[in-house]
Amino acid sequence: MPLVDDEILSYLEESGGPELRERYRQRALWNLDTVQFQADRRHPDVVDNWRGMPSWWGNPVDDARERATAHLPRLLYERLDELGVDLMLAYPSWTLGFLMDADATLRAPACRAVNRHTAALFRPYLDRLRPAALIPMETPEEAVAEIDYAVRTLGYRLVLLAGFATRPVAASGYRLDVFGIDSEFDYDPVWEACTRNRVAPVFHSSLQYNHPARSVSNYVYNHIGGIAHAHEALAKALFMGGVYRRFPALRFGYLEGGVMWGASLLADMVGHWEKRGAHAIGTLDPSNLDVAAVMALLKVYGDDDMRANAGRIEEHLSRRPGRPAQLDEFAAAHLSSAEDIVLPFAERSFFGCEADDPLVPLAFDLRVGHVPVTLRPLLGTDVSHWDAPVMNEVLPEAYEAVEDGRMDAGQFEAFAFSNAVRLHGGVNPSFFDGTVCEREARAVLGPLSPAV
Repeated sequence: MPLVDDEILSYLEESGGPELRERYRQRALWNLDTVQFQADRRHPDVVDNWRGMPSWWGNPVDDARERATAHLPRLLYERLDELGVDLMLAYPSWTLGFLMDADATLRAPACRAVNRHTAALFRPYLDRLRPAALIPMETPEEAVAEIDYAVRTLGYRLVLLAGFATRPVAASGYRLDVFGIDSEFDYDPVWEACTRNRVAPVFHSSLQYNHPARSVSNYVYNHIGGIAHAHEALAKALFMGGVYRRFPALRFGYLEGGVMWGASLLADMVGHWEKRGAHAIGTLDPSNLDVAAVMALLKVYGDDDMRANAGRIEEHLSRRPGRPAQLDEFAAAHLSSAEDIVLPFAERSFFGCEADDPLVPLAFDLRVGHVPVTLRPLLGTDVSHWDAPVMNEVLPEAYEAVEDGRMDAGQFEAFAFSNAVRLHGGVNPSFFDGTVCEREARAVLGPLSPAV
């Protein structure tokens, strides 16, 4: 990333002077690719901090043209017809690491420098290539500032937000802040900024370096489920914390984790609400237990030891229970029925899936209780990464689900096109204006308003 580093160094000096530039240089110019890493996994720095094994050797090298295509927007633009792609929404890869930088003096400026560099690099190709801006989320203020700058100054219509922030814990270690529940910050200004700027918040973070059971030696172990687990924690917090309710115009995109975590989360939220929602929680209040009736049954059915200790048992059952200040843990979501969970979550959550994900067809044929549910999978694949090594094989691989009879043509169209239109065009009906898909996107959206 030499040219990206040059842009970052230039901007850091411009915004913070030579001291900030030198601070970045002392970080060894950020080895964010998968070539260099600490190979000695018994090194004290690795073991003492239990550093999760990072992605290593992540890019195919058999075909130089494939590798170059990943770095050269002009070449990618030239090859789009060959790849079977009309319009590509291009999200960052190696520079994602800047979102997680704990150094507050570098995090936001580095993201802004990357955004400036990327905007200039893709500007000639916006009719078929739309890049995303990096949005750090360690504080609401830095997120709002970068959303406003990216959209209003640099012209972005696509944003990628960090899916969590790290917070120190007084006793030891750290925790992950997923914005909707138990945050020390009010993140509503971020969702307001997304609404104001007509951009859908899209997320791509992973627990592979933060999971308590992470491996210091095995990247594949860390990678499996790492992104899905991060998305599940985030989406659960956003929904239960009332963000979906308070910002009905927004749609939320969760990249690369597949769709089945969303199905599992939806079913779990409905099941928990049915048993522990405001309408049901009273049936679990220990103070409502008829202790006398239990003791009467114990007298008849208990053994000698139980009857001999009846006083102690009665005292145990009569203990005064703890009582949270808020008994309804779904209160922020304002739920009155299971449909209040199913409809907004299913209609306004979008799930990035790899082309070879065999579970995508299931998203179109789900039931939650007696309610049929269709989730919204998106075709979102890591072209040029180890899991999608040949770019022009991505679309044919995705289409195999139709050829095999696991998905019909309409479902494939939703997966490959119209769900992405609904994610971004649902927030900004003019998102696709000026692209080669403008007419087709308008046909999907119809006369919709941003809040539909």
